Amino acid sequence: MEKQHPKLTLVGAGPGDPDLITIKGVKALQQADVVLYDALVDPTLLQYAPKAIHIPVGKRAGKASVSQATINRLIVEKAKRYGHVVRLKGGDPFVFARGFEELSYAQSFGLETMVVIGISSVMLPGYYGIPLTSRGVNQSFTVLTATTSEGVLSQEVVKAAKSAPTALIFMGLGKLELIVGAYKEAGRGNLPVAVVSNGSLVSGTVVKGTVNDIVARAERAKPAAPALLIFGEGASEALANLEDVNADLKIQKIA
Repeated sequence: MEKQHPKLTLVGAGPGDPDLITIKGVKALQQADVVLYDALVDPTLLQYAPKAIHIPVGKRAGKASVSQATINRLIVEKAKRYGHVVRLKGGDPFVFARGFEELSYAQSFGLETMVVIGISSVMLPGYYGIPLTSRGVNQSFTVLTATTSEGVLSQEVVKAAKSAPTALIFMGLGKLELIVGAYKEAGRGNLPVAVVSNGSLVSGTVVKGTVNDIVARAERAKPAAPALLIFGEGASEALANLEDVNADLKIQKIA
């Protein structure tokens, strides 16, 4: 028997640290009948939905994962059977995520929908003391993904390498060498770079360097995905604050 008022709530879980979810997000979890959660979501957040059915639907690059079509279908099926589905997504549902697709699909089947925004991974540089804007240094920043739907380097990265004062590049760790090549071709070899790995988790790290040497440093440090690449003068403001755990690699998480 179908529920009379099936509902979907998209909830942004934040960039890793479970304490960074919003109070409104917690309230939505407390009211959930089913939680469909991403691979990057800290499972401790499921404690806020003790009476709900918990279904992992995470998608990770290079690993077996649930297709988007299956996730869309599950949202509708579970909402009509149980009532309130919370789709718990890493970061913010609408920043390099499929939140809009899921919302539109649910609405096409008559589901009531709501969105609870989350702290996006765009804000992670500040977690490590890296300013996105800094007086006298830059007044803007660019956010982009490194890879197109066809799996090739985005031309937006090439454009950013030529002009953006600060660029935040998502999903670019596997294409770091190509990205660096674009910056070198643009004559910006001395530009500071930071690779933030594992976001706001306890295991999070920063690998620092410049366009000229960041590939070699990353090869030695082997930062884990997911990682955010930061190209820009603002990165150097915080890099000086990182302790030299290793005199060559200079990796340190700021607590």
